[in-house]
Amino acid sequence: MSFLGTRIAIALIVAFTGSARCAPMEIHLPFEVNAFKQDVGAEIANAQCLICHSVEYVSTQPPFPRAFWKSSVQKMQQKYGAVISDAQIDPLVDYLTRNYGTATNVPHTVSTPPATGFSSIPPLGSDGPKIASKYGCLGCHNASTKLIGPAYKEIAAKYKTDRDAAEKIEQQIHKGGSGKWGPIIMPPFPQVTPTEVKLITDWILSLK
Repeated sequence: MSFLGTRIAIALIVAFTGSARCAPMEIHLPFEVNAFKQDVGAEIANAQCLICHSVEYVSTQPPFPRAFWKSSVQKMQQKYGAVISDAQIDPLVDYLTRNYGTATNVPHTVSTPPATGFSSIPPLGSDGPKIASKYGCLGCHNASTKLIGPAYKEIAAKYKTDRDAAEKIEQQIHKGGSGKWGPIIMPPFPQVTPTEVKLITDWILSLK
């Protein structure tokens, strides 16, 4: 190629790439579903599964039978160290089978029947630590030591002089989110009652 031809080729490349850079480009990502379907056992799924998986990871699976979901939950617990207690396995499996498994489109025969409210775990008491345990909060948080999420003492220190502390903690519990304490997403817990939120909040803010 001649010198003139080379200059023309370079000019065309510059003109093309320059115009490409000037053209605006919009990328629309699909809406992220960040909470499981509300039903008995949803609080366990939100607390335990969303630590490592998106909801879509579960919702896009074929409608597998209960045996599949149970083996998957047990694998997460036994092989990958998920902080799922033995008492939570069957309620979680029932929930996944009923909402994302073969029971989604056929009459279900799982052991946990639908009930008023969302928690299949009976009330454990009226104080903050027991309510936090009820909703699986202690799998990610500890009173004094950072786990997956910040220690509750860190949260108390951050909001120590904030007049809106209770409201901000309530929003975090009910709506979840990320970015305040790092990249890990905190799942929302809309099923936690206002009374329970107040008890958890009062306990957290009392820590020193």
